[in-house]
Amino acid sequence: MSALVKDFNDYREKMNEVILNKNNLVMKRLWNLDTNTYEDGAIDRKTKEMLGLVASMVLRCDDCIKYHLGKSHELGVTTEQMYEIFAVANIVGGTIVIPHTRRAAEYWEELITN
Repeated sequence: MSALVKDFNDYREKMNEVILNKNNLVMKRLWNLDTNTYEDGAIDRKTKEMLGLVASMVLRCDDCIKYHLGKSHELGVTTEQMYEIFAVANIVGGTIVIPHTRRAAEYWEELITN
């Protein structure tokens, strides 16, 4: 695993633990809702992750983008599929999404080469 991917995952895990250990019921319910949203249902997990990635790119949330890239990689999204996802995000979000696409492409390369 590359340093870029490891650093992101380590930080995310550490801070999620800090937040959840405060035992705030609303925050715990929010995390649970998020987890349950991406489970298989009428739409499979892989498709939901791809949808989440497009939404994250349009909303320009780099942490969200990295998270959904990692999950998409785990679920077998191909590079060809990923670049179609990038295309949809850029059409929906406009050219302001291009810098996020660059960072997403960089992170994707780290995922597929390590």
